[in-house]
Amino acid sequence: MVHVTLLAPAVNAALRQVRFDDAPPDAAAVRRARSAAGALPHHDVTFTAPSARCRGTAEALALDAAVAPGLRDLDVGRWRGRSLDEVGREAPGDVAAWLADPAAAPHGGETLLELIERTGAWLESRAGQDGRVLAVAEPAVIRAALVHALDLPPLTFWRLDVVPLTATALSGRLGRWNLRCGEPLTAPE
Repeated sequence: MVHVTLLAPAVNAALRQVRFDDAPPDAAAVRRARSAAGALPHHDVTFTAPSARCRGTAEALALDAAVAPGLRDLDVGRWRGRSLDEVGREAPGDVAAWLADPAAAPHGGETLLELIERTGAWLESRAGQDGRVLAVAEPAVIRAALVHALDLPPLTFWRLDVVPLTATALSGRLGRWNLRCGEPLTAPE
């Protein structure tokens, strides 16, 4: 049986502004991550998504993490660098379509269904192995993993909140996963 713990990265300005952007965690978030490093669950292998925020979080946690391209964030195409508010003001119909139809990609990037499929493939590639995996991944990837693992309707993706520096644990074998969600990383007392 494999145990996969998905760790949400530390916060940055883009996350606070709901901006489709990749930036490293800010200084305060790095300090919080460093203080939480002692609370990481036991792991045999460690991965990180390729984003600056995930790599910066992995570094702050002192993890020797391999970059896993399958954990990359949702590709939002031409919306990259813009905030959800900006896009919503300029193209409210596009945002509404994106939120209502998991097969829609009005931004020209990846659909929600494609993200769920890609993330599910990464997760299932771990399922044939034993051991404990720790992966720092963007909130969208964690939500996609949960939708896949629990065989949830794709639109459930939008109803799942992933808090920075929390661990979401999945355990199981190929095609069958169990969930333990939302464990905060706090140093043991």
